[in-house]
Amino acid sequence: MIKYIDEYRDTKLCLSLAERIRAISKKPLNIMEVCGGHTMSIRKNGIQKMVGKHIKFISGPGCPVCVTAISDIDKAIKLAENKNTVICTFGDLFNVPGSISSLAKERASGADVRVVYSAHDALEFSKIEPSRRFVFLGIGFETTAPTVAASILEAAKENVDNYFVLALNKTMPGALRAVLDDKDSKVNALILPGHVSAITGLGMYSFLKDDLKISGCVSGFEPADMLSAVYILVEAHEAGRVILENAYRRAVKDEGNTKALGIMNEVFEPCHVEWRGIGMIPGSGLKIKNKYEKFDADKNFNVTVTRSKENKACLCGEILRGAKTPADCKLFGKACTPENPMGACMVSSEGTCAAWFRYSE
Repeated sequence: MIKYIDEYRDTKLCLSLAERIRAISKKPLNIMEVCGGHTMSIRKNGIQKMVGKHIKFISGPGCPVCVTAISDIDKAIKLAENKNTVICTFGDLFNVPGSISSLAKERASGADVRVVYSAHDALEFSKIEPSRRFVFLGIGFETTAPTVAASILEAAKENVDNYFVLALNKTMPGALRAVLDDKDSKVNALILPGHVSAITGLGMYSFLKDDLKISGCVSGFEPADMLSAVYILVEAHEAGRVILENAYRRAVKDEGNTKALGIMNEVFEPCHVEWRGIGMIPGSGLKIKNKYEKFDADKNFNVTVTRSKENKACLCGEILRGAKTPADCKLFGKACTPENPMGACMVSSEGTCAAWFRYSE
């Protein structure tokens, strides 16, 4: 793996790429980095300072924890109140505040909430403790959806009857279109997510170039990856060309991962779903097909969320749309910190607010 990491962190190479970017960058260019991992890389490595005065980075809706609607957080919290029920979740979701509580607070009050690394971990717990019901909170984009689907297929094969999934996975194209269609959008180009693209391939982004006339470039996460993608986008922008490029070929194939897509499509089908800060986006969610409904937490638990409410002072929604930055929020770095988060963007390791707080100017 050293071959695929150290070379992409080489200081001389990164400085050379930054110099080349500044040399050709003459026109203003607003680049949205879609993925939260890219936001972290930009801030951690100071890339926003290296590329020159004409380029502005705008964070997009690529943090799966951040875009999870507060009503879905409230539903997960309600599930934690069920007797003899164990909630299994990725760590990023643990401290995200709902309307009046969080999974962390529920565990402190006695609920069994376990942080896991994968859906498979939750499934293994269910096999070890067959008298209890285990619910895995299936958040994420196309990157994690195949692994969640695989856990359901394994549970079906082994006749596990105490394993359930709260299907909260989302797909990327609808959200990108919603953000870019906004009349106030100032985005000229996109750095497209590497991990999502490793599953989906490039085809799902064709509407960017063909319909919206906006360039996109898939990037890896190391500083040289990021700078290479920026150079490709700047070069096209200066030449007046619209492109769709893959600058992460060591991990992303144009056709994607067909096996993973097959597993995902076997278990899930598209559905309408709400995104924090964006609203309802048709066909952008993934629900469990009727064929596997015995594993669907929505259909097997009587959970009703009557009213959810956001913290009106929190600008997480606007930040996810690229309309605001953390610096615009009165709570940022004051009332809202990683130790006392007011919104999901400060909680998640891929959240824009967390990135800005950790790697301040």
